[in-house]
Amino acid sequence: MRSVFITAQYLSCIRSCVARPERAFGKVRAGRGSLFCTLRSGSMEGIQEEPQGPTKCDSQPSACDNSVLSPGETVITEGRAKVIFPTANEVFYNPVQQFNRDLTCAIVAEFARLQMLGKGIQICVPGEDLVPKVQVDLSEDQEEKPEATVEKQTVPLGEKCEDGLRILEGLAASGLRSIRFALEVPAIHSIVANDRSFKAVELMKRNIQFNGVGELVTPNLADARMLMYQCRERRNCFDVIDLDPYGSPAMFLDAAVQAVSDGGLLCVTCTDMAVMAGNSGETCYSKYGAMSIKAKYCHEMALRIILHSLDLRANCYQRYIVPLLAVSVDFYVRVFVRVFSGQAKVKACASKQAFVYNCTGCGTYHLQRLGKMVSHGSSFKYSAGSGPPVGKNCEHCFQRHQVGGPIWAESIYDPDFVQRVLNAVKINPQRFKTSDRIEGVLSMVLEELPDVPLYYTLDNLGRVLHCINPSLLQFRSAILHAGHRVSLSHACKSAIKTDAPPSVIWDIMRSWEKKNPVKKERLSASSPAFHILSTEPSVLSHCRLQACFEVREDANPKSRKQGLKRFQQNPEANWGPKARAKAGGGISTSLAEKSKQHQNKRKYREEDQSALKSFPCKKFQQGCCTRAEDCCYSHEPVVSATAEEGP
Repeated sequence: MRSVFITAQYLSCIRSCVARPERAFGKVRAGRGSLFCTLRSGSMEGIQEEPQGPTKCDSQPSACDNSVLSPGETVITEGRAKVIFPTANEVFYNPVQQFNRDLTCAIVAEFARLQMLGKGIQICVPGEDLVPKVQVDLSEDQEEKPEATVEKQTVPLGEKCEDGLRILEGLAASGLRSIRFALEVPAIHSIVANDRSFKAVELMKRNIQFNGVGELVTPNLADARMLMYQCRERRNCFDVIDLDPYGSPAMFLDAAVQAVSDGGLLCVTCTDMAVMAGNSGETCYSKYGAMSIKAKYCHEMALRIILHSLDLRANCYQRYIVPLLAVSVDFYVRVFVRVFSGQAKVKACASKQAFVYNCTGCGTYHLQRLGKMVSHGSSFKYSAGSGPPVGKNCEHCFQRHQVGGPIWAESIYDPDFVQRVLNAVKINPQRFKTSDRIEGVLSMVLEELPDVPLYYTLDNLGRVLHCINPSLLQFRSAILHAGHRVSLSHACKSAIKTDAPPSVIWDIMRSWEKKNPVKKERLSASSPAFHILSTEPSVLSHCRLQACFEVREDANPKSRKQGLKRFQQNPEANWGPKARAKAGGGISTSLAEKSKQHQNKRKYREEDQSALKSFPCKKFQQGCCTRAEDCCYSHEPVVSATAEEGP
C-alpha cells in the first residue's frame, strides 16, 4: 500500500476510527486536497504521521474548535500563540502581564539578532518582511571598488537553528511564554519549559502540541533550582534564562547566575513590591541583601535593589552583570541583564553599589558609594568608600536620616540596545498588541538621566512646604534655568530626576513659595517647612539664586509632546497580582468577593452581620458594655449618659 503523510490532527481521528471497527472506512482531508484512505479494520498500514515541526498558529486548530477542549477549558490567544487554559485555578496565568511578555519577546529577539550577527546568521522577526527595504549603491565605480560580499545564512522563523539560542523558562506554568518564543523569536536552538507542578507540565504538553512547536519546546518537570544547578557546565549553559515567579525570585538567583552562559541574557520579574518598596525592610534584606526604604522613589529603588542582588550573587562566582533594561511597571519590576565572567571586572563592582541616606522629614536623599576605584595609568586601585556625605541631622530640616541599601548606583539601561528594540517595535507596530505602550515606556527610559539614581516628586515637595505644587514644566524649566540637567522617570508620573544638589531644589521651592505664600504662623517650629522657609535662597556661583519659572521649550520631553502611552490606566477591574495557583485545583475566591468580605465592615454591619468580629469588646470584659450578650467588637462606641441627657 502506498504511504501517505497526514497531519497529527487528522491522525488522531484515524486512530479513533481504527479503535472502533464500525468506522472501518472514513474520509480524511489532508493538505490542500482530499485524500480518501481505505482503512482496514484494526490496522493503520500505510499511514504515517507527518514530521512534526513548528508551524504558525494559523495552521493549528482554531479557538472555536472544541474537539480538543475538556469541560471548563478555554483557548487564550496572545501574540501568535493559542493556549488551552483551565477555568479552575490549577495553573497560574495573569492576562495583565501581556506587556511583560511582549516586551520580553521584543528584547530576546533583538538579543538573538546581536548574537547571530557575529556568527554570520541573518534573522527576520515576524512582520519585518512586510517593511520595504531600500538598497543604495554608494560606490562610484563597481569595477575598481568591488563590494566585499559575505555569504550570510538566513534562519526562517520557527525552524531549529543549530547555532541558535538555548532558552530556559524556569517557571513556565501553562508554557505560554515559551510557545511565544518559539513562534515569535527566530534563531532558536531549543527551549526548555520547566515547572515543578505536574498539572502545569501536562498542560504544557497539550499546548505545545496544540501550537505545533514540539521540535523547539521541551516540557520538563523539575525544581528550577536543581535544573539550573545541573546545567552549570559551559557546554550545558543557557543563552537566555527567564524567571517569572509568583512573588520573589530570590531563591532562584544563585542558580541562575551560574547557569547562564558568558554574555548570556538573564530576565527576572519581581512581584513582591510591598517588600521591595519599604513595607518590610527586614524581609527585603533577608531576600536581596539590601534594606528598602519607604520613600517616594521606592519603585526605582526596588529596581536597583534587585540589580544589586544579582550582581552580588554573580560576584561569588567571579561574574558580573551589565543591565540592558530595568523597568518598573504596574505592580512588578522587570530586569534584563547580561552576565559576564571576569575577575578583573568583578573588583570594580563594589564601586557600583551605594548606600542611601534619606531624610525622614523633607525626603532629601544622598548616596554613599560602597567602594572607590581610582585610576593609576593602566591600572586601578580599589579601596573602601569615604563618608558619610551627611551629618547627624538633615541640613535643611534638622530631621534624622534613614539608611537604606546598598543599591545599584550605575545606569539601569543600555541606550544603544534600548534604541535598537525601540526601532524594531516602531517599524513593525502590528507585531505586539502592546506596541504603543512599549514605545512609550522605552522612549521615557531613553530620556532618563543614566548617571542620576533616584528622584524627587512634585507632590512630596509641595507637601513638605504645605504649598501648592508648581506645574511639571515650570519646575523643570526652573532647574534648566539654574544650569542643571533634568528628566522624568518611567517609574513615577510626577518624578523629577536631576543632577542639581538638594540645596538648589529647596531654593527653587522657596522662590515658588514667595509667589504662592503659605501661612507661616500656622507652621510648627519643629516642622520641616518652618526650617526650610526660614532660610533664604543660597548663593549660587557669583549670583543669588532666584528661580525663574518661565517655561522653556526643552522643558517638555519629546515623549510627552508626542502623547505617547507612558502610564496606562488600570486595564481591568481588580487587576494586579492574581491568586496563587492551587496544587489541588478548585476555583479560587474572586478578588471582588474578597473585597466584599474584608472591606466596609462597619458601613454594612446592619445588613451583613457575618462580617463583624465574633469576640467581645474590652468594655464587655470590664462589665460596662450596654449591649450585654449581643456585644461584638465592631459596634459603635458607647455614648456616655451625660452626653445623652444634654445640658
